[in-house]
Amino acid sequence: MNISGNTIFIPGSTSGIGLALAVRLHDAGNTVIVGGRRAELLERIAAEHPGIHTVRIDTTDAASIASAAKQVLADHPDLNVLVTMAGVMHAEDWRDPASFLATAEATVVTNVLGPIRLIAAFVEHLQTRPEATIMTVSSGLAFAPLKITPSYNATKAAIHMLSESIRLQLDGTSVKVVELVPPAVRTALLPGHEDNEQAMPLDEYITEVMGLIEAEPDAKEIQVERVKFQRYAEARGDYDKVVAAING
Repeated sequence: MNISGNTIFIPGSTSGIGLALAVRLHDAGNTVIVGGRRAELLERIAAEHPGIHTVRIDTTDAASIASAAKQVLADHPDLNVLVTMAGVMHAEDWRDPASFLATAEATVVTNVLGPIRLIAAFVEHLQTRPEATIMTVSSGLAFAPLKITPSYNATKAAIHMLSESIRLQLDGTSVKVVELVPPAVRTALLPGHEDNEQAMPLDEYITEVMGLIEAEPDAKEIQVERVKFQRYAEARGDYDKVVAAING
C-alpha cells in the first residue's frame, strides 16, 4: 500500500485507532471516507477535519453495509483501499453461560462477520483498480490471549487466518491484503483502557504504523515493535511466558 494518493474507506473509524489512522492518512495526501453508526460523531469529524468524508454504516447489519458500499462507490468511484477497522472487545466469564453468550455472539458478528461482509461488498470493485488494498485488523491477542476476552481473542485469530487465506486467493490480481496487528493501545476499547500505562500511547502507535506503511509498501503485516512480543511467542518458544506476562 502506498502512503499517499489513495481513496480509502475506513468503516468503524469514529474513535480510537480508526479515527487516528484516518486523520493521519488524510494528512498524508489520501482521500479518506470515515464510516460509523452515530450521525453526531460523523458530523463532528467532518467539522473538525475538513476534507474527510463520512458515511453512515452499521457493520453488524448486512443491509447497512450494502447501502453504504453503494453510496461510497457512487461518490468515490476511484476507491482503492478498504480498511475493515470496526471491532468490539468485552470481558467475559465463561464459567457462567448466561453472562457471556450474548456478548460472545455479538463480538463474532462485529469482528468476523462484519469484515467478511465488507470485503464481499467491495472486492469486485477493488479488482478493477490498477492497485488496491484490503487492510484487515487483527491483534497481538490473536497470537497470545488475554484470559478475560476469549471471544475477542478468537475473532482476531480468525481475522489473521482469513487475511492469510484471501491473500492467497487474490494473488495475481491487483488487490493486496495487508493485516494491521496492533498491540495493546490506549483507546476506549475496554473501559478505562485509555489510561492503561502498560498500553502503547495512541499517537505513538499511529506514528510508527505510518512509518511502516511508507517504508514497507509491500508488507503483508504491519507490526510495530511492541506487538512482536506476542506475534512471535510461539515461534520463539516462549509462548507460556508471554501468556503469563500478559495475564499477570
